[in-house]
Amino acid sequence: MHFTGRTWRPPYEAHSVIIEATSGCTYNQCRFCSLYKDERFKMSPIEVFEEDLAEIKRYQPNARRIFWTGANPFAMSYENLKLRALTVRDYLIKCQTMAMFASIRDIKDKEVWQLRKLRAMGINGLSIGVESGDDKTLALAGKGYTSADILEQCRKLDEAGIEYYFVYMTGLAGKAGGYRNALNSAALFSELNPYFVSVDSLTLFPGTALYKMAHQGLFVPAGEKERIHELQVLIDNLHIRTHLFANTVSNFAPVTAYLPYDREKITRSLQAVLDHTDESSMQAYRKSLTSLG
Repeated sequence: MHFTGRTWRPPYEAHSVIIEATSGCTYNQCRFCSLYKDERFKMSPIEVFEEDLAEIKRYQPNARRIFWTGANPFAMSYENLKLRALTVRDYLIKCQTMAMFASIRDIKDKEVWQLRKLRAMGINGLSIGVESGDDKTLALAGKGYTSADILEQCRKLDEAGIEYYFVYMTGLAGKAGGYRNALNSAALFSELNPYFVSVDSLTLFPGTALYKMAHQGLFVPAGEKERIHELQVLIDNLHIRTHLFANTVSNFAPVTAYLPYDREKITRSLQAVLDHTDESSMQAYRKSLTSLG
């Protein structure tokens, strides 16, 4: 198998077969991220892609779900995505779905009819790191799009029948911004149909713009208890049926829920953490994190 640079897949794709479709990120300007800073975006040559498919066929011929790695393979054109999706079907006849990371920007150049075609070919499962649905937070994070863009592009996915997942990040709005971020994000997400919402909590790592801003006094990180309260607000105001996973290592108090059914149970469990854990021990946990992998 051919892999270059950093290979990253979400925790919920642990049982998927992975193949490199692209490397690097087309944008690389999010202020909290350093995953792909030293990599230029490039597509895996189709010949190499086929070699890897042939290897997968030898060892896992019955693979049913393939995860295409790279920061945002969905940035490829419709024609490139179509070619690769059909090539996967040539090699792996039992493959049912092909999933990958995507950005809101990657959806803009694709018409709904094209998205429907890609869905029919098996592309179904886009992990979208929106991080927020609040315009002030999106601007602070350097995401390069607005809440209106998220709404417009994800409605296209809904119309095409493509399943997608949101990543939300507590603490990203900074000190005293969590309530606003959660409230506005929940309102936006509730107008859409994310199959689930995966929650991370901002951890500042050297080399990121927000890390530098924090050391310059230009960004004040949210406290740990504020982040948990932010998560409570998000859960209380999500008025859709969706799964919520806040169980990555970045979360001090990992929880999972199926909303709205688990809403009260989860908010109570988070309140117990707020009531019985001191802020200093929470901050010590945050400082102990050296990576999120």
